Amino acid sequence: MANFARAWILLIFLVPAAVLAEEQDIVIDIVGGIEGATPIAVVPFAYDGQDIGDEVQIAQIISTNLARSGRFDLLPEQDMVAEPSRLEQVQFATWRALGMDYLVLGNIRSAGDERVEVRFELLDVFRGQRSEGRRFQASQANLRLVAHTISDLIYENITGIEGAYNTRIAYVAVDDAENREERKYRLVVADSDGHGGQTILSSDEPLLSPAWSPNRDRIAYVSFEGRRSEIFVQDIATGERERLASFRGINSAPSWSPDGERIAVTLSRDGAANIYLIELGSGEVTALTDHWAIDTEAAWSPDGESLYFTSDRGGRPQIYRMDSDGGNIERVTFEGNYNARPSISPDGEKLAMVHQRDGDFYIAIKDLESETLQVVSDGPADESPSFAPNGEMVIFTAGGREGTKLSTASTLGQAVIPLTPTERDNTRVREPAW
Repeated sequence: MANFARAWILLIFLVPAAVLAEEQDIVIDIVGGIEGATPIAVVPFAYDGQDIGDEVQIAQIISTNLARSGRFDLLPEQDMVAEPSRLEQVQFATWRALGMDYLVLGNIRSAGDERVEVRFELLDVFRGQRSEGRRFQASQANLRLVAHTISDLIYENITGIEGAYNTRIAYVAVDDAENREERKYRLVVADSDGHGGQTILSSDEPLLSPAWSPNRDRIAYVSFEGRRSEIFVQDIATGERERLASFRGINSAPSWSPDGERIAVTLSRDGAANIYLIELGSGEVTALTDHWAIDTEAAWSPDGESLYFTSDRGGRPQIYRMDSDGGNIERVTFEGNYNARPSISPDGEKLAMVHQRDGDFYIAIKDLESETLQVVSDGPADESPSFAPNGEMVIFTAGGREGTKLSTASTLGQAVIPLTPTERDNTRVREPAW
């Protein structure tokens, strides 16, 4: 079910159970890659007398991270003819023969006091020299963070673009039960690859639409704990939360302004669903739209000068743009009969959305300058796109015959890779926010 259709359910019925009626099991897999990706080999790291078990395979984490971007073509481990761990052990001619542009290697050893030292090197195979190299000391519990940090360093060194692997995502997890009354809903914060999940709120009633604050210390979300939709803002570190909106009718789709001082929301307190601004300091509420149609799912431009939103004022759901004071409303999407759930890239140049084609729903990315539209997912029931902080990937909920799943897609084209499912088999995950 696409998000705009869910808004209709919220508007007409306000029945929490209906909101999640089409949840299915999580299945996440790699769908494809991109032609012209940079060949790179990530050699399994050597262990210098330190066995840290199988839970954290640093080279595997790095490989998966790099593959997710679609910018790299990873050499399978079984095709590696050698496994060096230091520059002086490398025969560059061998790796050139394999067609590699870059080589990543490293080792792990004890640093004492139950800490380990991780060393890595990024080698330019063509030039036969080291491009990057660092040492880290960490507890074993933090080795995944070390792997994400190394991934960021490699990504930035080769592409010139800051990595986003050492960032976090938020999502809603639904712990299923035979008796619907026993179903549990959790708001979870996890690493960018889905590991290290921490539940920051658990509820017997549905939770929806998590949205990060600009400095990522708080999350706004919709809760039905009061048997109707309300919007809360929660401090991640302390767990303290504040009820932001609890008006008659719909309270939904929170979206933070770039300065963190306002939140755009959808309210139906005056009848139709329209977009409002709530000042966090004063609580002052200002209407931005006033239309009989459904206006919802606001998303701010990075400069805070405008907002994109979904509206069916033209007869079908499409994405519109308006000034931050509600003026100069204009339609942005024209391809197909259904475009909804806008997400704007950090540089403001791309618009991700749910796009309908031949009756199925996909994630598509529109270049706002060239106005070209590219479908980056496989459908048939994908929803909830959210850009990575560096704008290089989009996380979304993918739906198909085998169930729903969280996936990431490269903005360069189809390169979908799994977030390792760490939840239990009877738990479903949806509505990711990056």
